[in-house]
Amino acid sequence: MALIEEFEKTGNWLFKGRSFFPLLLYVFMAAIIGFQLDPFFQSFDLISAVVCIAISILGQLIRALTIGYTPRDTSGRNTKDGQIAEVLNTEGMYNLVRHPLYLGNYFMWLGIMIYVGNFWFVVVCSLIYWLYYERIMFAEEAFLRGKFGEAYLEWSEGVPSFWPRALRWKTPGVEFSLRNILKREYNGFFAIFVSLAVISAGKNTVRGAEEWMDILVPFWQYTLAATFVIFLTLRSLKRYSRVLHVEGR
Repeated sequence: MALIEEFEKTGNWLFKGRSFFPLLLYVFMAAIIGFQLDPFFQSFDLISAVVCIAISILGQLIRALTIGYTPRDTSGRNTKDGQIAEVLNTEGMYNLVRHPLYLGNYFMWLGIMIYVGNFWFVVVCSLIYWLYYERIMFAEEAFLRGKFGEAYLEWSEGVPSFWPRALRWKTPGVEFSLRNILKREYNGFFAIFVSLAVISAGKNTVRGAEEWMDILVPFWQYTLAATFVIFLTLRSLKRYSRVLHVEGR
């Protein structure tokens, strides 16, 4: 098998298993915290917690700006069954980078990785993230190039794959949909706060905390309670009503 075909095949396989990628990071996190290899953020500090939340929410906002303008059956709307695209997205976030959802995912994870408190953990996990998603991006681009030909090549020539070179926003021709974001992003939003709270609780536990209020400090209790209510509300609206339904999204 030619190397280019192997990369595409591997990328498609990794795409289908991308839901398991976080499990690898959680294992590393548990090991670092368990062996107390976290020289930073050993005890709860409000500023560090808010900064890490802000970094992760930045990733969520990048995803929101992407998804809010993304119609059904366009590039960037791949499913568990593989690649789908009847229209090539080239506007909005897709005028800044070719893979804005993966850029958003990285920042969502970056806030969580930083909160673990080990510099080399952030470096190593960033490299793993890049190697993992590089193959996925390769497979997606191979599909889009075959599907859209010259139109894809012309667009990709001036748009970087991952890191924006310039903030050249081009307003998409479809209306921004907040309901589409709420319908699709509540899981990731809740996962940010659960992950950060678990990291904090783990750090306190391995350092001898026994009382519930010492293990999970009030800040994380309140944020978890608030985000769980949001999660439960949006999940119920999605499953049991059409409030969040948007035609063509």
